[in-house]
Amino acid sequence: MAKNRLVGDYPVIGIRPTIDGRRGELKVRESLEEQTMNMAKSAAKLFEENLRYSNGEPVKVVIADTTIGRVGEAAACAEKFKKAGVEITLTVTPCWCYGAETMDMDPLTIKGVWGFNGTERPGAVYLASVLATHTQKGRPAFGIYGHDVQNADDTEIPADVKEKLLRFGRAAVAAASMRGKSYLQIGSICMGIGGSIIDPEFIEEYLGMRVESVDEVEVIRRMERGIYNKEEYEKALAWTKAKCKEGFDKNPANLQKTR
Repeated sequence: MAKNRLVGDYPVIGIRPTIDGRRGELKVRESLEEQTMNMAKSAAKLFEENLRYSNGEPVKVVIADTTIGRVGEAAACAEKFKKAGVEITLTVTPCWCYGAETMDMDPLTIKGVWGFNGTERPGAVYLASVLATHTQKGRPAFGIYGHDVQNADDTEIPADVKEKLLRFGRAAVAAASMRGKSYLQIGSICMGIGGSIIDPEFIEEYLGMRVESVDEVEVIRRMERGIYNKEEYEKALAWTKAKCKEGFDKNPANLQKTR
């Protein structure tokens, strides 16, 4: 594992198991508690075993203390997540829930919703409904859903759902890790190539980062005064000598310039 040089803490993923909160003679909620919480545990295990921060450390995942069927439980979950440093949430459910009451309303968290595609219970209906509510309230969320219908008691995460969950997790961890950090530009436009022009507005507004800029002469200053990590330099130099062999350049563009 590499040394952690990140200023601040890495983002934590929070799992929100939402449920149909109706109790009574039919015992709707009671019949779904175990299945719903098991979905949350399966998602947490998948993330912990497959996702890493930039220093190689496994991602940290927390699960809400209870299933979420009402506003009060959503608020309790949000409070726990705030104290735990959660910046990414995944809402999971195998059933219909009251979307506007159970959704993640924090405007700053990166959100995903996994609706179980199973028999008997309409997790897919909740997914479509709550995504529409997210859009209506201006809270973007990523929808995750399986291609094939599963039995209601199936606890396996299908391969296509695993891939979607991990893609969401990787992207969310990367975005949340960059947010509030700095992008350093050394020099300016390279050879008049427009694609190398830094657009601060995109980086600041879309990625939530800040932009710093230094002249290329700073690189020379650090070389001359030895302001760099000697161990990292030797490691990089050894890799370059081993992987980047010097010799005849077969690139036609470069060959043309030498004639």
